[in-house]
Amino acid sequence: MSSETREAGPSTSTVEHAGAAADAPGTTGTADAGDGGRRTRSKRPVLISAVGFLVLCLGFALFGMVRGGDEGKAEPEIPTAPVTYEVTGEGTVDLSYQGTSEQGTAETVSDARLPWKKTVEVPLGQNPVISITLGEQGGQVRCAVAVRGRHMQSATAGGGFGRATCSAPLPAPAPEASH
Repeated sequence: MSSETREAGPSTSTVEHAGAAADAPGTTGTADAGDGGRRTRSKRPVLISAVGFLVLCLGFALFGMVRGGDEGKAEPEIPTAPVTYEVTGEGTVDLSYQGTSEQGTAETVSDARLPWKKTVEVPLGQNPVISITLGEQGGQVRCAVAVRGRHMQSATAGGGFGRATCSAPLPAPAPEASH
């Protein structure tokens, strides 16, 4: 026999040393006594993916609530009246008129060929108006406004850069009866 004495007790194998090194900070795998020395992967990428997926789902849900949350609600229809704008004369003019915009924004037409005519719906309570401007060449043109087919006003512009404006009052919408 040899003079070396072995103590009875647990022995350490190379696999177990590798597992101990894996437990050190900055390593990606761990080994414990129950897994037979197999390395397990970090769960961080799975966790990041799951959180990203949840954030994406939450984003879509919030977008749906903000963008389409009121699809089931019918917006109250704003009563309108048909308004006909007409410009007669020869040549071209620059003009602007109020259309169906609730905010009263004007539509603009540059170098409109005459005669020019357009019928649009204008919200009640707004005052339909058309403005015309002649170019440097001048000339003579006439604008007119009719509400529901009834002539309301006309005006004439002449000369270089001549201007005219026609408008008509529209009654305010009747208040809705409360239930």
